[in-house]
Amino acid sequence: MSAPLPPALALRQALYERLVADAALTALLGGCRIHDVPPRDAAFPFLTLGETVTSDWSTATEGGTEHALTLHAWSRAAGRREAFEISAAVQQALHDAPLAPHGHRLANLRATTAEVRREGDGRTFHAVIRFRAVTEPA
Repeated sequence: MSAPLPPALALRQALYERLVADAALTALLGGCRIHDVPPRDAAFPFLTLGETVTSDWSTATEGGTEHALTLHAWSRAAGRREAFEISAAVQQALHDAPLAPHGHRLANLRATTAEVRREGDGRTFHAVIRFRAVTEPA
């Protein structure tokens, strides 16, 4: 029997599974272009699972973990439209999604902020999509 996954890793795996199964998102990306670490020659557009900050969310009687999650969408289309569309699709796929992280129960998952900006190279648009989640041991 293997040890249960840490809450952040279990949640990250569940997020990935949900995103790759979302037909609208994968259509916008032109395929399953969702990466933990993108390959050096990644085709645009693509999505990366970014930073996670975890905090203890336990009560006096029950354990819990709060997660601040960041996802990144990258586009080289002319203008910001594609980055905004991918950001909206990610939010649609994950906000209040009924995920089942292995060994944990998802209490909530909410989109909190999204930002689209042009990168310093002048041709890449970057959407930063943030979520807040709370998990409890199963």
